[in-house]
Amino acid sequence: MEKVDSIVIGAGVIGLAVARALAEQGREVIVLEAESAIGMHTSSRNSEVIHAGIYYPRGSLKAQLCVAGRQALYRYCAERGVEHRRCGKLIVATSESQAPQLDKIRAQAAANGVADLAPLTAAEAIAMEPQLHCVAALHSPSTGIIDSHAYMLALQGDAENAGAAFVFRSPVAGGRIVADGIELEVGGAEPMRLKAATVVNSAGLHAQKTAASLEGFPREHVPPTYYAKGNYYTLAGRSPFAHLVYPVPEAAGLGVHLTIDLGGQARFGPDVEWIEHLDYEVDPRRADSFYAAIRTYWPGLKDGDLMPGYCGIRPKIQAPHEPASDFLIEGPREHGVPGLVNLFGIESPGLTASLAIAEYVADKLR
Repeated sequence: MEKVDSIVIGAGVIGLAVARALAEQGREVIVLEAESAIGMHTSSRNSEVIHAGIYYPRGSLKAQLCVAGRQALYRYCAERGVEHRRCGKLIVATSESQAPQLDKIRAQAAANGVADLAPLTAAEAIAMEPQLHCVAALHSPSTGIIDSHAYMLALQGDAENAGAAFVFRSPVAGGRIVADGIELEVGGAEPMRLKAATVVNSAGLHAQKTAASLEGFPREHVPPTYYAKGNYYTLAGRSPFAHLVYPVPEAAGLGVHLTIDLGGQARFGPDVEWIEHLDYEVDPRRADSFYAAIRTYWPGLKDGDLMPGYCGIRPKIQAPHEPASDFLIEGPREHGVPGLVNLFGIESPGLTASLAIAEYVADKLR
């Protein structure tokens, strides 16, 4: 059995950021990834938005780590040459009944340390986006977009330059808590057993299953697992908008919003579809419900303009119709197992918050 200092389970954006942080502290780090490449699931199937930190409850980890992570992410992208754009976002009320929600959103953002939201009249918003329909809006200049794959490659490069090693097609099949560390059974073409003083479980969609497979780990510290699938549809032709456009939030998500990628392609979504098993097929028929939602803020959308794009799956720790949960990041102080940190429910704004999450995890291991 080989002994190592630190193991990170999962090479999504969070695992990559954590591996980088630990390796740059001088730790010996091995990253175990079940897939054949980095970021194959949640990390590469999202809106690629750099979030400002607007909607999350004051004092929550999502609020704190999103605001800190966003600032760190913009700096990192500038330093590493990762393509990104601070394009800004419009949050729109499309009826008079929704308008009061904008004041609540602005107050929530200010409580989170996001002080740059600007209220707009309908005329001011339409001057910025002539094809928009709204009765009022908020402008978030701190919101942006990013090439998420380039960002992950930069994190991987940093981690490897600091000595981290990546082992792909190496699923963690189980393990046990022992007196002087954590033993892991690793599958794949060449199964092996590893023993580490430190393990970070950032397995994303499989984080709960991974934690539950560790003999000796207290089961009361493994939350339930729920999957929320989000479907995206792309627009034929170039986007008629230069800013991202978000309706006021709805249950379980932020509504069917419009985002733009760095190539100028518009995409709409995600919706929320609760599923029991991982499934990345996009049903073209679900687009029918998108048209009415989009036309509330873009009446010019024509029939047949939406094409199936892609979908992502959020790892939820709350059931459908329950209030949205916070990130759940537990270390030795919470669950009592030395050297182990579990990350559960790391959904949006996980990409934006990734660098701050990595520092938070490193602090739990100090």
